[in-house]
Amino acid sequence: MLKLSRLTDYAAVVMAQIARHPQASHAAADLAEAVQLPHPTVSKTLKMLVKAGLLESQRGAQGGYRLARPASKITAADIISAIEGPVAMTECSQAEGECELAATCGVADNWQRVSLAIRTLLESVTLAHLADTAPIKLPVQLPIQSISLSAASA
Repeated sequence: MLKLSRLTDYAAVVMAQIARHPQASHAAADLAEAVQLPHPTVSKTLKMLVKAGLLESQRGAQGGYRLARPASKITAADIISAIEGPVAMTECSQAEGECELAATCGVADNWQRVSLAIRTLLESVTLAHLADTAPIKLPVQLPIQSISLSAASA
């Protein structure tokens, strides 16, 4: 099963909570209470999101966490990458030359195509979408045939 870690799921939940109130500074304890997650988990997630440049933090009485850019400019791919690392199905679809079987496997190009399709879809879903309580309209159309590997190197 292809599955995101709990920490990535929690990061999306925390980011969505912040995005719903973008003008406010959010304390870690308040966020933990609002999303019903353990404070240490929320704190760890917030630090990773700050390190990735998705959140800004400010210390002090008026401090807290805020989005580093508008929710419409932060994607699901950004959040996943902040916690999990680059979105890729296999090692060879993450970076060329990392697999010793690439010359003989015969499927590397197709895994790269799948990874690119997934990344493209995740980049089309913004934090604003995730924060909206209305579900995203389905079906999402992503014509796999139009995804060329030359686009991956651009």
